[in-house]
Amino acid sequence: MAWTLACPDWQDRLREGRSLVPSLPLHNEQADRAVAVFRKLRLADVPGQPTLAEAAGEWFIDILRALFGSLDPATGMRAIRELFCLVPKKNSKTSYGALMMLTALLLNLRPRAKFILTGPTHDVAELAFAQVNGAIEIDETLSKLLHVRGHLKLIEHRRSGAQLEIMTFDPSVLTGQKPAGVLIDELHVSARMPRAANALRQLRGGMLPYPEAFLAIITTQSEDVPAGVFKSELAKARAVRDGALSVPMLPVLYEFPERIQRPPREQRGREPWRDPTLWHQVTPNRGRSVEISRLVEEFHASAAAGEAELRAWASQHLNVEIGVGLLADAWPGAEHWEGAADEDLTLAALLARSEVVTVGIDGGGLDDLLGLTVLGRERGTRRWLWWSRVWAHPIVLKRRTDIAARLLDFAADGDLVVVETLGEDLSQAAAIVAQVRDSGLLPERAGVGLDPAGIAGMVDALAEADIAGETLVGIPQGWRLNGAIKATERGLAQGTLVHADQPLMAWCVGNARVEQRGNAVLITKQAAGSAKIDPLAAGFNAVELMARNPVSQTADGVF
Repeated sequence: MAWTLACPDWQDRLREGRSLVPSLPLHNEQADRAVAVFRKLRLADVPGQPTLAEAAGEWFIDILRALFGSLDPATGMRAIRELFCLVPKKNSKTSYGALMMLTALLLNLRPRAKFILTGPTHDVAELAFAQVNGAIEIDETLSKLLHVRGHLKLIEHRRSGAQLEIMTFDPSVLTGQKPAGVLIDELHVSARMPRAANALRQLRGGMLPYPEAFLAIITTQSEDVPAGVFKSELAKARAVRDGALSVPMLPVLYEFPERIQRPPREQRGREPWRDPTLWHQVTPNRGRSVEISRLVEEFHASAAAGEAELRAWASQHLNVEIGVGLLADAWPGAEHWEGAADEDLTLAALLARSEVVTVGIDGGGLDDLLGLTVLGRERGTRRWLWWSRVWAHPIVLKRRTDIAARLLDFAADGDLVVVETLGEDLSQAAAIVAQVRDSGLLPERAGVGLDPAGIAGMVDALAEADIAGETLVGIPQGWRLNGAIKATERGLAQGTLVHADQPLMAWCVGNARVEQRGNAVLITKQAAGSAKIDPLAAGFNAVELMARNPVSQTADGVF
């Protein structure tokens, strides 16, 4: 039987409460030995200090059997070299994961092997160490066999010299390690750190000399839109699970199908994931470390605190993937953004479908983003069609390490361009405006709207592309944009404005914060804080011009 790690019937398995580990040709002697060791370990922080034979959920036993049972004793090769487990909070993932790594240390045959367990915060690392240290302290045999160096959070096997080190995720420390086994807890948090992807790449490279090495990732869903290495690893695990990718990774994903997480727009506020009768599907440790009744109580408490708090709670306790952020001071248009997506809309499609097009431009400082939005009015329907692009200089990635991983994701999508030379961003933006002009769709007057502050460089770049004079308009910002903001909100809500479904724009829309100034609503960079909204602001500039009911260079939009 081949090692096929896909689980195409995972939705049926979830509904029926069956294991998400597919049938595999395991080396049963290896699997049974690992399970036997694991089940003898005790939970030191639980009343009565039960063994894992009494306390552990079978869902994790299945994972343990698969990971350790994939090791061929004849060749020393492990068929499953990686594990990606997505499981909600309160399902004992940190405790089980810590004791799985202790099991690996006890079963290891390689002299002086190094095992690493890393968490995103000091508290997570402390909890993992406490579980391992506690299991050792209350077992006389383990206390003699293992030397615990508490100040270093290091456990050493007295006979083999192998070590298990428990540490906070630190890319500078993890880089260069050559471990025989690694467990990363809560990757969604660690992924926000600078060089997190590089650290994971280095760990994988360090394990190559060891045929028995493994990398395990056990994490909950992100409280924000998935980004960086967490986003890429989650996508890989889903592809393996669905049979679209064949790599030695075991995917165990306790998450609802797309139709339950993100139903059609008309079900907004009534999504199926809100139904407690479904929650058992993604709560594998129910009846042990978590009760559905307790989750129901927390659900109602979070709902009372607001929609944003509820969605954050759902991301952590139901693994519901967050889309556009919804906060108390969020821009109202954000609530309708996801439902206004047109996946087929590209710049070329926008130009082909439009009778007239306006362009908005915003930003562009050295450590800022330059945002450009092209807005078309569709022939026949008069719907507004929105497409954006953003440019950044590498200095942004260095100075804004908190969002660097996201920006690189957007660059991989093709929606953001990282330019090496100053001015290259301006010339590329001007080239797109020229493309719109050459289509005959750009109004001769008031076709391109810009923020009047700091536009000299952009105006020069446009002039070099022969775009100047009355085509360019400075758009007053602040409260004067109130009309464009309201028009955008209404268009999204009514379905008369659709966009190109670009992850970058979803992020910017989620960043938008509103300020009430008298009867006007302001969305400013100051209100958004350190987050970026440049292409959204550019879009408002384009909307301001489109609201003037412009006509193209030719009445029907063609030469």
